[in-house]
Amino acid sequence: MAKREILLHPYVTEKTMNHMTGSPTLDFKDGNKLEFIVLKDATKKQIRESFEEHFEVKVEKVWTRLGKDGKHAIIKLAEGYSAEDIGMRIGVF
Repeated sequence: MAKREILLHPYVTEKTMNHMTGSPTLDFKDGNKLEFIVLKDATKKQIRESFEEHFEVKVEKVWTRLGKDGKHAIIKLAEGYSAEDIGMRIGVF
């Protein structure tokens, strides 16, 4: 499977926006996270590589969970990279 095919689309809700910017009132102080719907059979390593290649950033950690609408990947960017910048590039803001 091609790396770019792994990331299907961003998953945007009020909660995921708080993950992106970091909200002290909601205890997302670390922030700098984005959430994407990904292929169901994609591994964390494949998600990391795909995201790093597509957005030219470094990923610190990837969490995954299965939801009714597919597999979700929460991607925390490494220090020095901004989830807000990527959000603006993909049209989240």
